[in-house]
Amino acid sequence: MNDNTKVLAAMLAGLAAGVAIGILFAPDKGSETRDKLTDALKNLGDSIKDRMADEIGNLSEVKDKVVDEIKSMAKSAELENTETLGASSSATVHAEETIKDVLKS
Repeated sequence: MNDNTKVLAAMLAGLAAGVAIGILFAPDKGSETRDKLTDALKNLGDSIKDRMADEIGNLSEVKDKVVDEIKSMAKSAELENTETLGASSSATVHAEETIKDVLKS
């Protein structure tokens, strides 16, 4: 959890507590207070859902970047390995030719 997420969570918790206390101490009838509290909690729930959807989207983007970077690194390593094998094969062929030349002499 990064610092921005922690700050947002703390702000939302403070907001919820402030709303709940404000509604409970308001001079309204009990049914009106309960309705206001219900509405406030629904709004808070919606706000949290929206924020979590945003964070999930951000995590998905990060995951895609990491996967792309790993694929790129794997492809680079594969290419380097292929080049190394090609150089080894070329060196092997050259060594075989040299040995054959020496044996002919």
